[in-house]
Amino acid sequence: MKRVAVIGAGTMGNGIAHTFAQNGFEVHLIDLKTETLQRGMDTIEKNLGRLCDKGIIDAAKKAETLNNINTFTSLQDGVKGVELVVEAATENQSLKLKIFEDLDQICDANTILASNTSSIPITQLAAVTKRADKVIGMHFMNPVPIMILVEIIRGYNTSDEVASTIEAVSKRLGKTPVIVNDYPGFIANRILMPMINEAIESLYNGVANVMAIDTIMKLGMAHPMGPLQLADFIGLDVCLSILNVMHDGFKNPKYAPCPLLLNMVRAGKLGVKSGEGFYDYSTSKKAEVVADQFKI
Repeated sequence: MKRVAVIGAGTMGNGIAHTFAQNGFEVHLIDLKTETLQRGMDTIEKNLGRLCDKGIIDAAKKAETLNNINTFTSLQDGVKGVELVVEAATENQSLKLKIFEDLDQICDANTILASNTSSIPITQLAAVTKRADKVIGMHFMNPVPIMILVEIIRGYNTSDEVASTIEAVSKRLGKTPVIVNDYPGFIANRILMPMINEAIESLYNGVANVMAIDTIMKLGMAHPMGPLQLADFIGLDVCLSILNVMHDGFKNPKYAPCPLLLNMVRAGKLGVKSGEGFYDYSTSKKAEVVADQFKI
């Protein structure tokens, strides 16, 4: 496998494109908006510059990586001749279903279709195609160039050959692939999101404040980041979306999103991406707890 298309030039998409390109793949980065593609490429160049500054790569490797990426605003042109497509569009079920339906019609018959979804069932995405055996999940972690895990999700009809191929590709990226089956939340978010939701419930119920909750989990459980800060980093809207998928999939009240999370998303407090969530990111590179806003 030499040629890969990545759909979506946002945070996850440009990180995935960067990782493939740095490891010698020819990458077609696709987004409908030229300005989003430009921002994505700027981010990749900036991140490569940081790797150069740290001595992880040299200037020649940076140039080679950038040369391995071509950008497209046309889905049909972007997927032409690729052996793998990794969809990294917004975590929206109807959007992803439409993308997979279109990909099935315009991609070569042997092209593998992967999704970076963190919660939407792979089997459901596969059902709108005529190649269910070639549809699989590749759930990268953010930031993609740094995090070594790839959660590989087998749909109900994903073939052994495709699963093995994606496992091998992940290893070529320097990642550690772990294969799981297709149930709501998979493994990463099935365990992570209830923890984040419970941390928000604890805040909502006045058990402890933001800093106390995060400090306890960092110092007591050896987590590198507390659950509330991690929620900010993921995006509170994304957390809400994943919890809704799990609540709908399992019909279990333990996955019901906390009312505080729902209100924060409605208010546009989405975390790092909006400049404010459980912490304030607008005035300092070091996050500060939003002053007394969430005391009950």
